[in-house]
Amino acid sequence: MKVTEIMNADVVSVRRDTPVGDIARTLVEKDLTGVPVVDEAGKVIGLVCDKDLIVRDAKLHFPTYIALLDSILVLGGTKHFEEELRKFLATTAAEIMDRDPKVVTPESEISDVATLMVEEDANPVPVVQGQRLVGIISRADLVRLLVREIEQK
Repeated sequence: MKVTEIMNADVVSVRRDTPVGDIARTLVEKDLTGVPVVDEAGKVIGLVCDKDLIVRDAKLHFPTYIALLDSILVLGGTKHFEEELRKFLATTAAEIMDRDPKVVTPESEISDVATLMVEEDANPVPVVQGQRLVGIISRADLVRLLVREIEQK
């Protein structure tokens, strides 16, 4: 089965300058887990998920460091902390979005999407034709498909 058979073609998306508060309100009002961020041409440039928004209320994980003589040695790097801090301080979609979202095409197999969702913790997943947003698929869509298949037996 292909993505095009169960994807939602009526996609709610936001622009890079959409305020974080408006994104949160949209997710709640439309009962969504995430929204794609698109540019003026409809190209997917990011994705904001509910998980990105709750970072603002989570405790930041400061990097571990050791003070040695007059130096500070950071243990384990700072990339994760920098990402958390960026999202914590964000005020717009461009500042909080995942800048490299996983995407699929309408012709992708459902099994490949399910694998992507499980292995990459991706939800929802924008559906693109070329680079243009044409739909979205979520875990809920796959669960509805499962129910439909069970009921048809």
